[in-house]
Amino acid sequence: MTGTPLGTSGTPGSPLRVGLVGYGLAGSVFHAPLIAATEGLTLDTVVTSSPERQQQARAEFPGIRLAATPDELFERAAELDLIVVASPNKTHVALATTALEAGLPVVVDKPVAGTAAEARELAALAEERGLLLSVFQNRRWDNDFLTLRKLLTHGELGDVYRFESRFERWRPQLKGGWRESGDPAEIGGLLYDLGSHVVDQALVLFGPAATVYAESDVRRPGAEADDDTFIAITHTSGVRSHLYVSATTAQLGPRFRVLGSAAGYVKHGLDPQEAALREGHRPGPDWGVEPESLWGRVGSGESPVTGGGRPEPTLPGDYPAYYAAVAKALLEGAPNPVTAVEAAAALDVLEAARRSAREKVTVTL
Repeated sequence: MTGTPLGTSGTPGSPLRVGLVGYGLAGSVFHAPLIAATEGLTLDTVVTSSPERQQQARAEFPGIRLAATPDELFERAAELDLIVVASPNKTHVALATTALEAGLPVVVDKPVAGTAAEARELAALAEERGLLLSVFQNRRWDNDFLTLRKLLTHGELGDVYRFESRFERWRPQLKGGWRESGDPAEIGGLLYDLGSHVVDQALVLFGPAATVYAESDVRRPGAEADDDTFIAITHTSGVRSHLYVSATTAQLGPRFRVLGSAAGYVKHGLDPQEAALREGHRPGPDWGVEPESLWGRVGSGESPVTGGGRPEPTLPGDYPAYYAAVAKALLEGAPNPVTAVEAAAALDVLEAARRSAREKVTVTL
């Protein structure tokens, strides 16, 4: 939603009060620290039924309020200005719907829903109520993604032929939990987890998908959900995206390998922001900066491993920019940083990929 600034229930000029549902990985590592670091927002309430997580939240953010259930939170909806849904995937649609029906704008962690149809229904409800509904696609603010966008904007690669993106890990042992569940209701597996990131990035960079082909496997003993998946997108622009998400990669490939008519860009290593947040660091000076030794290379005709091309300084990653944009959207009517309609387009691709892998066909969108 864009346009008229949204009213808040707080005192004019005071920060918007945020209720955060969920304090697992997404809530505690990503959302809570970024909300707390954003001018114009204040973390008011954390919802978790776990006594250990309640203790953790209170220790990390003294003065916050706690609620054991979402119902408890929504009972005091009038005291809040924004709801952030960072609970398990299967709860996203129901919680976002409840928040919108209570008159509250919402941020929902990815994937916003299990299907594109559900995402579009949520978008329609938000539009009908005149409320912001934003999806937390933080990887749009990864350092390598920002650097690649700059290269594309300046035309330094020429016409891009192929975009290779890898989100690979080496986790041969299962961790357990709903993300690895084979129950379709849980919306687990890497296709919807890491796939939500790589597909969203590909669509932002190169436009809508025309066709989708995928291969998806369950490789680890005892695993129930996909843990090694490949997605090939042919964009309407003609660019081909080859996307890899895996927990079973013994030798990691480049994060990005982008091949164009004039040059290519190869970048290894993950953006440092997630690791920094996990270690308890908070946004400040030099946030998101990586050492020169990890910069990617731009060039043609020779492998970057043997010194081909020139080092390309990596722009700093900027996860704080997402919530800064959310605050600006609510307070000033600025554009929504990630709309549910955009998220629905990515879900179209994920649903097509799941069908392609199951039926061994290429799916036309």
